[in-house]
Amino acid sequence: MAKMIHSMIRVLDEARATDFYRKAFGLEIAERLDFDSFTLLYLSSPESEFELELTINKGREEAYAPGDGYGHLAVSVDDLDAEHARFAELGLNPGKLVEFNRDGVLFARFFFVTDPDGYKIEVLQRHGRFK
Repeated sequence: MAKMIHSMIRVLDEARATDFYRKAFGLEIAERLDFDSFTLLYLSSPESEFELELTINKGREEAYAPGDGYGHLAVSVDDLDAEHARFAELGLNPGKLVEFNRDGVLFARFFFVTDPDGYKIEVLQRHGRFK
């Protein structure tokens, strides 16, 4: 059976991106691989084996366009209200808290935040299928 191990996004500024993901989600650099024309950073946290791979193409000056095919990454947290307040305090501009019900039953509580390169990240309360 296949096991998902990472998702990759291209970012313009290594320091800005790693600072955001460290502050927002506690992700630290697990490995940094430098090549002639690009650098790969694998970010992880002790809570999960899944990693976020950041690709920095050297010499690129214009921002990437996430495009209309990209949706979002998703992370789950124990206390959504506390995380929303923490994001706001850090100046990370979290979106509004949303409760999504299905057939009168809570399906998900979440907010979205956008990273410095325009990628959307959904932050979900751990509940139901969102562990």
